[in-house]
This record gives sequence, C-alpha cells and structure tokens, in this order.
Amino acid sequence: MDASSSVARRPNAQFTHLGFQVTDLEGMIAFYSRVIGLVLTDRGPYYRGGEIAFMSRNPREHHQVVLASGRSADTPTIINQLSFTVDSLEDLREFYAIVVAEGVKGLAPRNHGNAWSIYFEDPEGNRIELYAATPWHVGQPYGRPLDLTEPAQVIRDKTLAMIRDDPSFRPREAWVSDRK
Repeated sequence: MDASSSVARRPNAQFTHLGFQVTDLEGMIAFYSRVIGLVLTDRGPYYRGGEIAFMSRNPREHHQVVLASGRSADTPTIINQLSFTVDSLEDLREFYAIVVAEGVKGLAPRNHGNAWSIYFEDPEGNRIELYAATPWHVGQPYGRPLDLTEPAQVIRDKTLAMIRDDPSFRPREAWVSDRK
C-alpha cells in the first residue's frame, strides 16, 4: 500500500483557520480589517490570559484568523506566511493599490506561474500573501518579479510566455485532474 492510497481513505479534513499571538491586539484588528477586509466576529477574555479576537471574510465561517494578545514585543514572529486567495488578477491589482497606499513593509509582488502574488508584512512583521490563481500549472518553487501596475491582459500574456516552455507546464485543469 502506497502513502497516497492511505491518505485518500482518510476522512475529509480541510484547513479552516490560523491563530497567532500578537503584541498590539487593537492595532492588528484594525490592520486586518482595513487592509484585508476581515470582519471582527467575536472577542473576549482568553483562557490563557489576555484577550482573543476572531475575524473572518466568509459569512459561513465564524473565524478564519484568530488574534490572541500576549506576544511580547521582543519575541520575533515564527509565521512564514498567512495566505489569502482572491478571485482574480483584477482583484489582486486592486489589493496591490491598497497595500501600496497603506505603506506596508516588505512589499514583494511575485509571479509564480501558477499564481500571481503580493507579499508584505503586517505591523508586527508577519508575512502575508495575497494571491490569484493563473489558468496554468508550473512546478514550484518558481518566482519572478511581477509588475501589478501593468494591465491584467499584459500580465496574463507575459506569464504564459514566461512559463510555456517549462517542462512542468500544463493547464491548471490537467494538474488538478492528475491529483484526484
């Protein structure tokens, strides 16, 4: 029995949310509301001490991000990244304008071939990724600079030209189908 067949028989389990400790709870709630559009759904005393806040963009999910007070200012983040998918390249370009206006640190737009991404830091140094899927697949890791000020169709055309000769290139649907 190979590992993939045993994984396929496991009951469904989908990732739904992430919680992490913060130094400035109010500031982080404001940032994630203002920049990402998360809505504060609940908050209250945290059984480990301090306060906890629940935030979501999905009306069917009580929380997608949980912020818990208690991280000391001298404790570095251990989060590699928090990633949020957006519906389209056009939406990603709108978010790009928002994060540029916000003056975030570490702004780094990247073209992964299979996704267009914006990386940046929240006020406490946690790395955030906003991304839109492309219609294609290319093996990862793959990353090239991305200019989100260009028109969306120009970005699409440049992406396809950049990846079509890669040996791992194929339509996204074929990649998804192969994983089933």
